[in-house]
Amino acid sequence: MPRPTVHHQPFGAAQGRSDVDVWTLDSGTGVQAEILTYGGILHSLTVPDTDGAAASVVRSLASLDEYMGKNPFFGALIGRFANRIAHGRFTLDGTAHEIPANDRGHALHGGPEGFHTRMWQATGHTRDDAAAVRLTLHSPDGDMGFPGALDVTVTYTLDTAGTLALDYTATTDRPTVVNFTNHAYFALTAEGDILDHTLQVDADTYLPVDAEGIPQGPAADVRGTPFDLTAPQTIGERIVLPDEQLRMAGGFDHCWIVRAPETPDAVRRAARLTARTTDRILEVWTTEPGIQVYTANQLDGSLADTAGRRHERHGALCLETQHLPDSPNRPDYPGTVLRPGETARSRTEFRFPHLDASAR
Repeated sequence: MPRPTVHHQPFGAAQGRSDVDVWTLDSGTGVQAEILTYGGILHSLTVPDTDGAAASVVRSLASLDEYMGKNPFFGALIGRFANRIAHGRFTLDGTAHEIPANDRGHALHGGPEGFHTRMWQATGHTRDDAAAVRLTLHSPDGDMGFPGALDVTVTYTLDTAGTLALDYTATTDRPTVVNFTNHAYFALTAEGDILDHTLQVDADTYLPVDAEGIPQGPAADVRGTPFDLTAPQTIGERIVLPDEQLRMAGGFDHCWIVRAPETPDAVRRAARLTARTTDRILEVWTTEPGIQVYTANQLDGSLADTAGRRHERHGALCLETQHLPDSPNRPDYPGTVLRPGETARSRTEFRFPHLDASAR
């Protein structure tokens, strides 16, 4: 059996930048991932279907210029704080902090110059059953208004089973808040949208939000609502149901509370995505308490991939494993405070069970 491999090459210059590399992880068994050092972006994730036909299951942009320009976080690593912080303000240990607002008066995904805009340092390595690239970033005290100098490591690992895992760790020299995710836009078919995909989310509650995406309060039961995805549901049929939450967001843009793991800090399944027109299945497994499901409600065709295919509304689906939005202002939510001497840890796995014939 071929061994997994890792290599890198220049991705291309943009806005005077010539130091961005693309790292390629090859499982040796048909799955391949490409990661950029700019933004830690998952640029492609090529996965064969059951007939062996290969296609990327993440949507990409055409060039480095596009990634460095205005775009909705395509494929990027998100930090320091994924999702929204209301009005960009929170208080920690009696001290108020303010993050620049970049979404309807609120701070989204770490602010306008969050980790999605940074150059990450990369090193690659292999073992008999996997290839990996380790990305590191130093975020200084006061970066985007967050307290404490933060050292972050995110490792992408692709194994011979075709699973792509993301391991996040972070340490700080002052108390701060952290919440990391990856903002890949998934679609299991090379063409078309995700409206005919079926989605299952292993969660019994979700967070209703106001018109600006801020949680209205405690989690609500999904039963009897369009947010009941405890069994597989067709996305296109769900997001057109008469519901004020769906109307305000234009589809799903909500955080589900994933069922607790059997043992602390263990990965458990959060979501399962299936396409009707091709034999591919994606499962998301994570240690995180929540998963933000976003049906790409704001894509408008202004962005395209290298083949010129336009990214239209509902053309993809984000499955962002994370802590809950606005957690620094919500003492009843799982804590996101990181203190000196502690290490924040998180793991998310993108699994493709259709690659294992015995699992189908």
